[in-house]
Amino acid sequence: MSQQKEQFLKDSERIAFDEKHRNTINFNISRYDKAVATGKKQYMDLDLAKDRAARIKRNVVNGMESYLKEFEFNFQKNGGKLVWAIDDREAIDAVLEIVKKHDVKKLVKSKSMVTEEIELNKHLEAFGVESLETDLGEYIVQLAGERPYHIVTPAMHKSKEDVAELYHEKFNTPVDFTPEELTHYTRVKIREKFTTAQMGITGGNFLIADKGAIALTENEGNGVLSMAMPNIHIAIVGIEKIIPSIKDLDLFWSLLSTHGTGQKITVYNSIITGPKKPNETDGPEHMYLILLDNGRTNLLNQEHQKLALSCIRCGACLNVCPVYKSIGGHAYETTYSGPIGSVITPHMKGLDAYNHLSFASTLCGRCTEECPVNIPLHDLLLYNRRDAVKAGHTEKSFSIVMKAYKTAMKKRWIIETFSPTMKNIGVGLTFKKSWGPRRELPKFKESFTQRWKKERNF
Repeated sequence: MSQQKEQFLKDSERIAFDEKHRNTINFNISRYDKAVATGKKQYMDLDLAKDRAARIKRNVVNGMESYLKEFEFNFQKNGGKLVWAIDDREAIDAVLEIVKKHDVKKLVKSKSMVTEEIELNKHLEAFGVESLETDLGEYIVQLAGERPYHIVTPAMHKSKEDVAELYHEKFNTPVDFTPEELTHYTRVKIREKFTTAQMGITGGNFLIADKGAIALTENEGNGVLSMAMPNIHIAIVGIEKIIPSIKDLDLFWSLLSTHGTGQKITVYNSIITGPKKPNETDGPEHMYLILLDNGRTNLLNQEHQKLALSCIRCGACLNVCPVYKSIGGHAYETTYSGPIGSVITPHMKGLDAYNHLSFASTLCGRCTEECPVNIPLHDLLLYNRRDAVKAGHTEKSFSIVMKAYKTAMKKRWIIETFSPTMKNIGVGLTFKKSWGPRRELPKFKESFTQRWKKERNF
């Protein structure tokens, strides 16, 4: 058993029985469910929109190299500087080199899961740079010294009372501050940071190939401020975020906002084409884009699982997943949690260490049903399980049991030979540990053949 799996099992059991955590998550996700149900009403034919988006993203996945080359040409033509990073180390080194070149001491960041993926804040702080998260949810988890809990809502695991208590501890604000008062206090505190920051770092929701531009969508305006106010802008984006044309944005922006927050469209939507031009007064003088691989091409080489690169990071699959709602985001010990994280993480960080995530699923199919780009997530989890078994990353006892099960299922006489008592003893010895200490194994009373004959009076 890998160290990661052992920790996952311990954390999952602890969190699943935390009643306060469960109540907080159920409340927050129930609000999401209502908002998304309302947001979907804007579509006359949601299935058609999802089919169109899925087709576009699958074409991109199958032709990613050519789309990335087109994007690179157009982005550099716009005046941007592009860096290809094969892994997290190369991405971090590139950022630190730019920081050193421009003598940056203070920077602001907008919400970006890819910067969480490479643990950028930790490296910046070790380099002596103040890196401040400006998204409200990210700011809260940064204050708490935690990782984001959710792809879209980083502080989903915290109630308003938790946040008020955190602010009271950090800033001595009243412990009964309302959410509105907490938000206003944060806004005032962070706004002054934008005016003194030398650099802004953002992610990117989409890379537009035919324009060489980055599409950024958000609700607080901190992304625009992080990009436009400092003199230097760095965007760090995964290579899978590419889309062919600016004409595709109307489809993807609305699907992302509807499935992410239930909105028809998010509040701030920006298309960034590079640094400011000589005749422009606003925007950064220098713009760098770091395109990150970090295991994505390994995923691209998988015959079936490569479809997960179609993901637009809306977080919808997390919100409908019964496992995620039970154990939460932190138990996964990965940047990308829930069903999508369970599919992609084993290929990005190692199948030997993280294959257990693909087994932590009920395979109910809700994630697939909800996905706005029709990724067959529960099928991909099964392919991950297959690959883990073939590679020998599962316990030997698992393979032995499954071979015995297969043999028995293919030969009816084996099933009929043993009495219900013998079957109950055998199943108890084989599955009791994996079934868990809090559930009783089902009892065999009669075989299918016996029941069939009895009900039909044979």
